[in-house]
Amino acid sequence: MRTPPDIANYERVSIFMKEKDTEVDFEAAYDAFIVDVKQNGQVWGLNSEDGWATCPSAFFEETDVIPFWSTEAAARGHCSEEWSGYQPEAISLEEFVTDWLPGMHEDDLLIGPNWDEELEGLEIEPQDLAAELGQGLEDQQE
Repeated sequence: MRTPPDIANYERVSIFMKEKDTEVDFEAAYDAFIVDVKQNGQVWGLNSEDGWATCPSAFFEETDVIPFWSTEAAARGHCSEEWSGYQPEAISLEEFVTDWLPGMHEDDLLIGPNWDEELEGLEIEPQDLAAELGQGLEDQQE
């Protein structure tokens, strides 16, 4: 079983990206993902007849990451090259929190929220994202 990533991993990723002179702020992308998803009530992934788009984890061998975006436009921007056969597909926030995240946790998959054009960003444990988004669902249902 893999050890969950911690903030130290995220800091190393951010430092690595700064060394590459990239202006990407992964934390800001994650924060925007949370805000947008709660506000819009859906997440966007890339789906094809072969299934959902995945990438290997940058931190854990034999672990895949499913990237999700908070807007259709951001997801659509990744439908090129090896993912040219994929299309953006919306998943309701409720389904994402109640079905997808528990299933991803069981399958040892990670979430890549609002990854950039180079498919780089944070890798989040499903239960951590569920806790954050689950609170938003409770707030909306009251």
